[in-house]
Amino acid sequence: MHAAHVASSSSALSQAATRAEPSYSPFAEALSRLRKNKTAVAGFFIIVLFLAMAILAPVLAPHDPLKQSLYEKLKPPVWQHGGSWAHVLGTDDFGRDLLSRLIYGARISMVVGVVSVSIAFFFGTLAGSVAGFYGGVLDNGIMRFMDLLLAFPSILLAIVIVAFLGPSLQNAMIAIGVVSIPRYARLVRGSVLEEYAKDYVQAARALGAGDGRLIFLHILPNCLAPLIVQTTLGFASAILEAAALSFLGLGAQPPTPEWGAMLANGRALILRAWWAVTFPGLMILFSVLGFNLLGDGLRDALDPRLRE
Repeated sequence: MHAAHVASSSSALSQAATRAEPSYSPFAEALSRLRKNKTAVAGFFIIVLFLAMAILAPVLAPHDPLKQSLYEKLKPPVWQHGGSWAHVLGTDDFGRDLLSRLIYGARISMVVGVVSVSIAFFFGTLAGSVAGFYGGVLDNGIMRFMDLLLAFPSILLAIVIVAFLGPSLQNAMIAIGVVSIPRYARLVRGSVLEEYAKDYVQAARALGAGDGRLIFLHILPNCLAPLIVQTTLGFASAILEAAALSFLGLGAQPPTPEWGAMLANGRALILRAWWAVTFPGLMILFSVLGFNLLGDGLRDALDPRLRE
């Protein structure tokens, strides 16, 4: 009887311990791994800094980014001889405050990233889902068109699209979104093919789920992990390609305070006013670096092969 009581107590304690063990969801587990990745955390804080800069640009900018003053043109940064606290990072050849233009440039770059990635995400996901789900001739047709787009260097194809539509920031965002569609389409198609072969899809079909419900409510939610990573890395590519188009005169037009356009404007001044080129380049560098670091961290955190 005593042994039975001990066994019963042991069983109760075991059940209590089991109930006390925390149950982690896949999202919580991925978030925990992401927090342990120091480079990903650093990338996250860089992105937050640029987002705060973009949102609070009217508050943070000490001057109007478009205001010109020929009496103050090519002022050096405050720590150099001839600099002043009125223009901490100096001025450009039109006397515009460089710090204010850099801060407003963050707003433009973030908008470029959001619009371009949204275009690529929507159309790429739609094309990849249809190709992977239906297969056959439709799959071959869609993916061969994507292969045709991938046959051109992305920046070259973007230049062709902008040259056709006309140079402007809006057309540059459209071009960057279009050239990024194949990346999402190929990624989604592979994920859909993998998920389509699983039992839960066949079970949902047996219960009467239609094609649209199967794709958007059952299959695509299980393809989000690689899409999140691609979207984060896509922001970095969009910012870089927008800066390249603006540098070539095909993106943002003067006097828009866009980092690539500022680089192009300061190119002729590199020997006389190094700050007009250096600081816009550093803004591009750190913004792209932040998204790349976070994207790599998300890839490691969301990869099921790395789960313990």
